[in-house]
Order: sequence, then structure tokens, then C-alpha cells
Amino acid sequence: MEADPGAPRLQNVAVHPLMPALQREAHARPFDTLGAPLALSHFALYTAGAGKEVEQAQLVGLCRRLGVAEPAPEDGNCIIETSDFKLRWERHTEFSSYTVLVTDPARLPFAERALDRLPPGWVDGLPGELISALHLALVPGDEDPVSGGNAGRWFDTKSLAASLCAGDAASVWTDFRPDEEGFVRILVVASDLTPNQGGRLIRRLVELETYRMMALLGLPLAREVAPSITGMEEKLGELADHIATVDNPERERDLLGSLLDLSAHVERLMARTNFRFGATQAYGRLMTRRVQALREQRQEGYSTIDEFMARRMAPALDTCVYMQDRLERLSKRLSRTANLLRTRVDVALEEQNRDLLESMNRRTKLQLRLQETVEGLSVVILSYYTVSLIGHAAKGLKAAGLQVPVELVTGASIPVVLLAVGVAIHVVRRRLGSGADE
Repeated sequence: MEADPGAPRLQNVAVHPLMPALQREAHARPFDTLGAPLALSHFALYTAGAGKEVEQAQLVGLCRRLGVAEPAPEDGNCIIETSDFKLRWERHTEFSSYTVLVTDPARLPFAERALDRLPPGWVDGLPGELISALHLALVPGDEDPVSGGNAGRWFDTKSLAASLCAGDAASVWTDFRPDEEGFVRILVVASDLTPNQGGRLIRRLVELETYRMMALLGLPLAREVAPSITGMEEKLGELADHIATVDNPERERDLLGSLLDLSAHVERLMARTNFRFGATQAYGRLMTRRVQALREQRQEGYSTIDEFMARRMAPALDTCVYMQDRLERLSKRLSRTANLLRTRVDVALEEQNRDLLESMNRRTKLQLRLQETVEGLSVVILSYYTVSLIGHAAKGLKAAGLQVPVELVTGASIPVVLLAVGVAIHVVRRRLGSGADE
């Protein structure tokens, strides 16, 4: 269909800088087309995001040694293919995975490890710690090696899981038990499996084992912190009991300090465990999706992979979730208890402030009464000195030759002076009182 010449064009529209990378991401890890016979070795190295330079150098060195294209420094995955083997490398958040595929293996399953096709010593230079490893054999249906009860040759029949997958096109056998080198064995018998189906099925089985081990990383941490969480819960219960009986401010301050110390301990523990427990839940969800994508059907006499995961993995994942929930509930209880104690301290402070204000009011009233008494005495004292000054003035006038009755003038001035002084002090008090009110 030809494009309409009048249709709007986007040549002049700016392209978001992340658009090409986001488009490539959807096709970054395509499924391989795999048919029987096939030998596969897969291992994941836990790096916690470190060692990228060493990892890149190892891959570049291998590519140069084999004469193939090198991955770019920003690449998170690549495929190195030769006539002898194919190596798929993928970098994830916490780990890097390596998958070696061999299309011409020995006829007997697990008789040849695909890993042995890599150059000697190359794996030893990779950074990280081994967290997941498996050997997988894909065999044709007409060479079914487990028919007739021969599964015990490669697997522990007590923990063997087997199911029909991909719409009955293949059967999958595994016991999820590592061998002496730490590798789990998975056998896939292809009865009617197309190469596209084989690539998807094997990819899901490989990812299932990797995510299973990554999800289990949280279990040892959950067991480690369980006693600490129990101890902190008991400590919080004791502190809560003391709050009801404390009866002095000093003890309240001690309790509040203990609560703050306990809260800091809880926050440190949450900071240490939140990422791991959150990652455990994320890996657990990925693992569940991979199991569902297998489209399993039961093989009589054996547990399915889904049943194995439900019986062995679900309790471990639930333990991590439970420990994370306990920490969060403990943090909330600590916050409520601290708020309760702070409220109690605030109420006690308010009572103390009220008592202090009442005491200040009583003292103010006493001071006012004392002031009124002093003011009465002040009228007498001021009047006394004023009358004395008048008497001295009259004596001076008499000494100057004037006929002044000193005693009469002095006596007559007493009521006048008392009244004048009293009125003056009253006026001053009223002015001072009105100024204070303003």
C-alpha cells in the first residue's frame, strides 16, 4: 500500500534521545532456535553490580582470541558464536549469566559438558561468585533415555520432578539437586518440539533456575535477623508496660531515650534488609511467571515443577516476606509508642506550667498587697518629711524677724499635706495602671 502524499510527516519532529535504546530493549534478548540434540551449560556469577571492567576485558579477550566481533562497552548482552560452540552473555542488576550451547554433543546425556568447549582457564578470570549453575541436555524423542525407569541414572528419584511442557511437545526431568561441582541437571526430551519452541522452553528453564537461586538469597538473611527482631519486639513490650507506671519526668526521659535507641536499631536493620527482601519478592515473581510459561501437564507418578516450587520455594519466600512485614510493623509500633510517651511528657509539662503560673499569680497578688501596704506607709513618710520641711521653713521665717506661729503653721499643714500626697500617689498609680493595660 502506497503512502498518501498528503499525509503528515515527522521528519521535523525531535526524537527523544532514549527512544532508540527503548526500542532495542524489547529485542535485546531474543530466544534462540534450538533443536535436538543439544548440550547446554549455564552459570550465573553474583557480582552485586561490580567488576564490569574485568568482565568486559574477559569478553573482549575471548572475542579477539576467537576472531569474532567484540561487544561494545555499553552493551549488556552479546552472543559469541564459533563453529564449536555458542556463548551468550547477559549482565543483570546483581549478576551476570553465561550460557554455552553445543549442537553436536555426545549422544549420551550429560556425557559431555558444553562448558568444556570454552578455552581452558577463561572462566577462572571472570569476576563474581557462583550463585546458579546447570547442565541441560536436549535429546530427540526417539532416544528417550528415561523411558523404562532409567531416570535414576542421572537424578535422585526421591525428589524428581517431571512434566509435559509446551503443549505436550516435550517432557522435562530434573531433581534440582547439584552435583559434586554444584551444577543442577535438567533433561528435556523433545517428542514434537519445533526449534522455536525449544528455544523458548530452554530459555525459561534456565531463567527459572537462576531466579530460584537469586530468590533464595534472602532466606539466610531472614533467619539471621529473626532473633534480633524477636528481641526488639520483647524490648518494646517491656517499655510499653513501663509507660503505664512511670511517675517522674526523669524516668520518662529515660524511657524516651530507650525508645529512640530501639527505633534507630530497627531503622538500621530495615536499611540492611529492605533491598534483599524486596529483591527476593521480585525474583520470586519472575520465577513464578517462568513456571507458568512452561504450560505444564502432569506425568503420572511424578511431581510437576510447579508443585516442587510450591513445596520447597514458597515457604522460603514467605519467610522473607514475613520478616519484612515484622520489621515494618515493629517500626510502626515504635512510632506509636514514642508518640504516646511524648504525649504523656507534654501533658506533664503542661501540668507543671499550670502549677507554675498559679504560683506566679499567688506571688503577684502578695506583691500587690505588699505594694499597697508600702504605698500607705509612703504617704505617711512623705507627709512627715513634707511637714518637717514646712516647720523648718516657718522657723526660718521667724528667725528672719517675721511673726510666724511655727507650731500653728506646722500643725495646720499636716492634714493638707496628707491629702495632697495621697491624691498625688493615687493619680500616679492610675496612670501607671492604664499604661500597663495598653
